Amino acid sequence: MAFLFQKFQEAVRVLAKSPTFAKNPRLLQFEADINRLFLYTSYNRLGRDADEADIEEIIDMASKAPLADQEKQVHENIHSQIKTFCTSMDDILLPDEPLAPSPESYAAPHRSGLSLAVGKNPSSKNVPVPRDGKGYPKPTLCSFLVVQQRRTDVPETKPVKLAELSQRLKDLVGYTVELKPSQIPHKEAGQGLFVNGEADVGRVIAFYPGVIYSPAYYRYIPGYPRVDAQNPYLITRYDGTVINAQPWGTGGETREVWDGLKVAGLRPSMQGAETGSDQVWKMLSKPLEGSKLGGTGEVLERRNPLAFAQFANHPPKGVDPNVMVYSYDFPLTEKNMRMYIPNISFGRGEEVTMKRFGSFWFQLGGSSNSGGDVPVLKTLVLVATRALCDEEVLLNYRLSNSKRRPSWYTPVDEEEDRRRWS
Repeated sequence: MAFLFQKFQEAVRVLAKSPTFAKNPRLLQFEADINRLFLYTSYNRLGRDADEADIEEIIDMASKAPLADQEKQVHENIHSQIKTFCTSMDDILLPDEPLAPSPESYAAPHRSGLSLAVGKNPSSKNVPVPRDGKGYPKPTLCSFLVVQQRRTDVPETKPVKLAELSQRLKDLVGYTVELKPSQIPHKEAGQGLFVNGEADVGRVIAFYPGVIYSPAYYRYIPGYPRVDAQNPYLITRYDGTVINAQPWGTGGETREVWDGLKVAGLRPSMQGAETGSDQVWKMLSKPLEGSKLGGTGEVLERRNPLAFAQFANHPPKGVDPNVMVYSYDFPLTEKNMRMYIPNISFGRGEEVTMKRFGSFWFQLGGSSNSGGDVPVLKTLVLVATRALCDEEVLLNYRLSNSKRRPSWYTPVDEEEDRRRWS
């Protein structure tokens, strides 16, 4: 198996430099990444029983299949893994039997919108309330709807703590992740993300949690326009979507309605002389208050044991990364999986046509409709690029070489960095 994987890795390196890819540097890097993900995730889907003929077939497909077909297969591979993860979470968290309602759940129900519209019934106090043989009030249609709404807003789950849930997930799938002091030798490394257990190449290792901002809502990112001045937990997809993991923190201990607005907006320091770039930003950009546009929140599982991708560190000099990012578009039609995707979209969720001019994004016309496509949540996950076992997760940050980079940052591949931000 080790020989096969070595052969497989060599194919990854060769295909990544293939001249058949797009001429545009940024698109070239995107296609190279999709090609790698196709190889890694398809290899994972074959399983440990794969033989040399299987590997040769995947390599041949990767060199010949159109990019659109490879993208589709990568999404299918990743979605299949995440579906398995969600099933495992259900197995751990969902009650064995639905919980029976208590007498208190029927007491003093809130008035429904229907009752408010009809108005008060002054004689209601004199009307006897019909009860069943156990003494419970017989529910009317309105009271039934009210009780059901309260009961389904946040479904009942077992009272399992995050640490226990993480261990039980490891027992089911073979690995989980945990936070520990990073082993990278510089003081800014802080907490690192570690695999606890064994994960094969091509496995989804972690979700990047938090609030999703499309380019239309950049001005609502806390601290805008210098959003990264005091927030190291931001990441950008190829399509310009930004995910802010800072509000998520380290998760929680419940399943709850989460709106991503509980962390106060950042106000980065503006001390020091203004540069010409700062003045341009001030003229073209003003931070906007987003509390009214943030939405009503979603029921999310805050105990998600894999929602820690924001703690993955960049590898030190001479060390290769062991994961790569994948821009995973979660289909919102998968209602039974939604609570395990640790993200919410900022804004009203409409598609807005934007065009980039240099460092700026401008809105073109009004909202656009994708024409009947399945609505998606634009998220991001980390995928293993080799087998991992009880070790720190290392992600190539690919920081832009057009801006000043931190002293601890050593490029893994300077050419990749250039293409990514060209």
